[in-house]
Amino acid sequence: MLVLPWYALQGSVFSPGWIASFASRENASALLQALQHGRPWLWPVLLLLLVAGAALLARDRRHRAHVLIVGGAGGFAWTLAQGFAIGPRGYSFEILAAALPAVARGQYGMGLGAALALAAFAMLFAIGLALRGYFKGDAFVAGSLVAVAALVAMFTFFPVVKILVSAFEGADGAFAPATLLQRVAAPKIWGLGCLGGGTRCGVAWNTLVLAIACAACCTALGLAFALIVTRTSFRYRRLLRVLSVLPIITPPFVIGLGLILLFGRSGLVNQFLEFAFGVEPTRWIYGFQGVLVAQVFAFTPIAFLVLIGVVEGVSPTLEEAAQRRPSRPRRRNLRLKPNPPQSPLGENSRWPKCWRRHARNQVSRRPKVVRRAPHSF
Repeated sequence: MLVLPWYALQGSVFSPGWIASFASRENASALLQALQHGRPWLWPVLLLLLVAGAALLARDRRHRAHVLIVGGAGGFAWTLAQGFAIGPRGYSFEILAAALPAVARGQYGMGLGAALALAAFAMLFAIGLALRGYFKGDAFVAGSLVAVAALVAMFTFFPVVKILVSAFEGADGAFAPATLLQRVAAPKIWGLGCLGGGTRCGVAWNTLVLAIACAACCTALGLAFALIVTRTSFRYRRLLRVLSVLPIITPPFVIGLGLILLFGRSGLVNQFLEFAFGVEPTRWIYGFQGVLVAQVFAFTPIAFLVLIGVVEGVSPTLEEAAQRRPSRPRRRNLRLKPNPPQSPLGENSRWPKCWRRHARNQVSRRPKVVRRAPHSF
């Protein structure tokens, strides 16, 4: 806020070049930007930071917590709001340009000073929550959770929301809801040109076919690995179980990079085939086949972990009963063939005899008399 540059630098902040021109418009801190370079919207950031910092010295715990929560949340929100509202050419939204007075100059992306200010506001807000009794009063836990939530919102939710909002914008950047329908119903998404001799089908149909093929391959390989580990006496089944789970802890880009280095046009396998057998290298790995192979490598371990629990959950008694039946081994694990049911009213059925014997015993049986001793008063 007082020393570090507020806006992003052209070079690195670790290079000493910006120190020589510390007070320039590009390298100045938030205080100098507000004082000398005509950016008064930075004054609330400084004021809220001072108020929240001074609240740490207050004796009343409840009052200190309220000021920290309000000051931290307000400073964090205002810092982000002014960054999005004012761009290099002034206001970023027409409604703000019409309602507010014009600004002397715009601003560029936030730098190290702005990042530290946002982190300070977030931590002050977390301390206020801890003083109010949240997270069992532990400031470290509160700060950790607030930091994780802020990072997830910044690097996950914000890009997704930005993409969804851009779907409603026209070519000129204005809000145009009709543009969304045109983009969703575009032929490049739902087109069926590949069925009529065209170039290709839409993205939606390609994705559907890829999902079905990937699900079938992953289920088959996962079931095979699960049966090998649980139903066979394979010597290296423990090693197979470890290797089958290894792609889960491997980053996805490593799998893609490995496939390209192996089967790409200049990959190891294609170079060997060209050197040994004269086979010309191709770019097949960059099409449907390559994406399918990468997806199978990525999702087969998940299918294996799911199916091994299902296979291990089958009752051993049921398997033993299937093995003892006089049936072919191929059909033992498929189904148990029950005996055909017999009608209880048939001539050769045992049910009529059982019922007649039971009725005869009930009729011929004498009732048992229970004698009780007289009550004594």
